[in-house]
Amino acid sequence: MVRGVLASVVGSFLFGGMYYFAPFLAPLAGEQIFGWRMVATLPFTTLLLIYSGQSRQVLAIVRRVQRYWRLGALLLLSAALFGVQLWLFLWAPLNGLALPTSLGYFLLPLVMVLAGRLVFNERLSRLQQVATALASAGVAWELLRGAGLDWPTWLVAIGYTAYFVLRRLMRTDSLAGHWLDVLILLPVCLWFVVVTPVEPVNALSGWLAVVQTPKLHIFIPLLGVVSGIALALYMTAHRLLPLGLFGLLSYVEPILLLLAAMLLGERIQPGQEVMYFLIAAAVVVMAFEGLMQLRNKPGAS
Repeated sequence: MVRGVLASVVGSFLFGGMYYFAPFLAPLAGEQIFGWRMVATLPFTTLLLIYSGQSRQVLAIVRRVQRYWRLGALLLLSAALFGVQLWLFLWAPLNGLALPTSLGYFLLPLVMVLAGRLVFNERLSRLQQVATALASAGVAWELLRGAGLDWPTWLVAIGYTAYFVLRRLMRTDSLAGHWLDVLILLPVCLWFVVVTPVEPVNALSGWLAVVQTPKLHIFIPLLGVVSGIALALYMTAHRLLPLGLFGLLSYVEPILLLLAAMLLGERIQPGQEVMYFLIAAAVVVMAFEGLMQLRNKPGAS
């Protein structure tokens, strides 16, 4: 279990590190960084797929698409939802929206609990009801005071939930399904890398920007290595840890994303303290429930 905890925490730190260092990949814009990340990560994801023995599951999904063409359309939708999230993850720190994006990751587990209730008819525990009420009160406070939540918060909380729900409905919620999402996104990523200019007024493509910027000769391969290792650690933690502990440790990443946003100079605006307090209280309640489930599990020490 110690190896699983270590894998989860280190993986979260690596994802947080990518979030913080995105602005240091200038002159690349968010689209180019997203494209390079996917291109550089695909070889590591492929090796992980083969090592885990899940390559046959890819063929099984392809055969299902051949029998049911609608599944192919849903796979395109799944890849699009996933791609938007990965793009936002690297675009937000470059554009002063790292803080609202990190808030979306705090809300994500709570929105997923609601989705489980509404879509899969999963029952909410009393503590989950309390956590949902606290988070809802925080969102309501922000809406009532006339500020509202920034669009990246909604995009992460609702968009990622839609992605995970869709994958579960399609029965592609595995490394094989993830690999197919990345493969489907590859043409778009290559377009960002080879064709899209770094700036609208600049004819320099993402590829030429990397060629002409010496620091990116190191940073771009490093981006692929870090992303690949983080994914491998995430999968390892999922395999080694009880589901309750794995879910509990998932709160480490949004905390690190919030810290990265603060280090990048973003600050909570006056009046938002109440919302953050209520959402933080909801996260604490969810974490407490996870600890209680672990304590009550047979064989737990």
